[in-house]
Amino acid sequence: MLSQKTRYAIRAMQHLADNYGKGPVQLAEIAEKQNIPANFLTVILSELGRVGLVVSQRGRDGGYWLALSPVDISYGDLIRVMRGSLALVPCASRFAHEKCKNCVEEGECRTRALMLRVRDATAEQLDAVRLSDRIDPVPGFTDDQLEA
Repeated sequence: MLSQKTRYAIRAMQHLADNYGKGPVQLAEIAEKQNIPANFLTVILSELGRVGLVVSQRGRDGGYWLALSPVDISYGDLIRVMRGSLALVPCASRFAHEKCKNCVEEGECRTRALMLRVRDATAEQLDAVRLSDRIDPVPGFTDDQLEA
């Protein structure tokens, strides 16, 4: 599952993408419209700024905006920045690989083989979708759907 921090980062970046080219967006607006605690949002936007995805300007007319066009930022890139990896287990990570503790040899592990397939399919999907792509909300699950 994605951490709360990663979900907040995605929503903040979507908000900035929606306002791309319109000038700086104030932190208070992002926090209010996306239901993100302002103090936490400050930390998130600072991290995104350090990796070159967000730019900020201080002052009365200041705020935040995307450093790149929304078409140049994939959801895969964003999640990798926030999580460090798309993999569900450390031994399946392409960029943050670690051997699992208390496991069989990697070359013999079927769980790792499965998780590599899941990681690759996840990366393919998330790297194909850009902040510029339209994503329409879908209705929430009903109680009947949750029980099935």
